[in-house]
Amino acid sequence: MAATVVAICASAALLAVALLVWARPRRMVTTPAERAVHAALHTASLAARSLRRGLTATSALDAVPHLRALVGAEGLGVADPDGELLAWDGAHHVSEEKFTAAVREAIAGRRPVLVHLPDPEHPGRTLVAQPLLTDSDAVAGVLGMVTSARPGPGTLGALAEVARYACGQLELAELDASRARLDRAEVRALRAQISPHFIYNALNTIASFVRTDPGRARELILDFADFTRYSFRAAGEYTVLADELSNIERYLELERARFGRALQVRLRIAPEVLGVTLPFLALQPLVENAVRHGLAGRPGGGTVTIEALDAGTDCLISVEDDGAGMDPEVLRSGTLDAAGDMREAPHIGLANVDDRLRAAFGNDYGLVVDTAPGAGTKVSMRVPKFRAGIRP
Repeated sequence: MAATVVAICASAALLAVALLVWARPRRMVTTPAERAVHAALHTASLAARSLRRGLTATSALDAVPHLRALVGAEGLGVADPDGELLAWDGAHHVSEEKFTAAVREAIAGRRPVLVHLPDPEHPGRTLVAQPLLTDSDAVAGVLGMVTSARPGPGTLGALAEVARYACGQLELAELDASRARLDRAEVRALRAQISPHFIYNALNTIASFVRTDPGRARELILDFADFTRYSFRAAGEYTVLADELSNIERYLELERARFGRALQVRLRIAPEVLGVTLPFLALQPLVENAVRHGLAGRPGGGTVTIEALDAGTDCLISVEDDGAGMDPEVLRSGTLDAAGDMREAPHIGLANVDDRLRAAFGNDYGLVVDTAPGAGTKVSMRVPKFRAGIRP
């Protein structure tokens, strides 16, 4: 994490310098110092764009020319954590065997390794293998630089700073990958939450219509097939509100077949928000909780109200039931209810959706829950109509 913080701080410092340069009114970048700052910033940003994809042969090939320009080396190569050369840019002056040996020595010792390269025209020509060390002292890769003269403290320091910057970008890439893996795991957890209860009840409901109303049974089978196909699809992490509502309609159709008139549903959807993007399966758990925990145990049933309204730059979505409700402290703490029973924990699905909303849109976009024993439950969310980089 320290390496990541250093990389972020270094980037912020470079940006601050750039802003000071560019903020001077009615002046172009004309002095050598200003041109050097601008060139370094631009080159670093080009290298970062590739390294943020992780260290692969493709990303190394894209990044290595920019890394070489930053240190001003004759040639520069990037090796993976196993010491295998991924990409090289510039003059070689070194055999692959010698390069690999220096890189592996740097990996083993967790320190820079200098190797003299005999050359009559350039007696000081040197290979420097600089490991990319993470905060946990793991090696993320190695930079191998060839210089025409024996490198001094300034050159070695520049290479160390570029290595630290590159390592920070690789750690940020790993954080991005970890977040993506977490998002996929949370979606899988939601799918697992759906399957054991709803599927069992839906199949029982369909079976009850097979003899008495075959046509109705066929319609329910098609709804069930479409519901499971959508819920277990191998697609992205986001969807549009229209698709999410269509899937909820299939779910409610199966539940209405089970509960009959005891389950009433009200919809209030503004057409202009149907194209809003939101996390996949963000609404279905809220509706399922409203049915299972709000209405299923209530004599006479109740009503579920689903709203999606236009609110300027945002879309306001809410799912409300007039069922049993629950103690807000139980929902907040995730413990047993007042009777001491574990009630299939509706807070688990809510917490999952809340975390995914905040991860996608920021902390201002989490769930808001209004509930009390005997007073029903209303779960609300705000979703931005547009957010750069997020699409279904």
